[in-house]
Amino acid sequence: LIHFYKRICTNMLEKIEDLKENLEKNGHLVINNILNKDELKFYDKFCEDLLKNNIDARRHRHDLGNHEKLKDGLSENICQVMWPSIYMEGGRDNSLLHSRVVDIAKALLGEDMAFDFDMIISKEAGSMTETPWHQDESYWYFFVLCYH
Repeated sequence: LIHFYKRICTNMLEKIEDLKENLEKNGHLVINNILNKDELKFYDKFCEDLLKNNIDARRHRHDLGNHEKLKDGLSENICQVMWPSIYMEGGRDNSLLHSRVVDIAKALLGEDMAFDFDMIISKEAGSMTETPWHQDESYWYFFVLCYH
């Protein structure tokens, strides 16, 4: 597993056993440098294009802050795009980020791990719109059946 981990994330210094121990102890992990700065440029441009409506994602784009009156000059208070990877050139199957995250999940939690869901939530700096209380899992099954 250590060789596998070093192959997928060569910039990371942690060993897979240390990550597993941290996950078990703390219930979460922070993993730095999954992508290097050059690899990150694609995702930066993709997200910018998505948020500026240069990519038509209306089918999966929603206002997470629609419980409040829309602020002047905004198309939504809190932009939420479900399954943004379907709008990437080549989709998630050609996404370096998605493949590395799945590989890390498999190394940490077992080979039966699979990609299920991705989302972008963008709240403008200085926004006073409150993010509403919600429970993600309660609607995932419904969304998969109806919208994916």
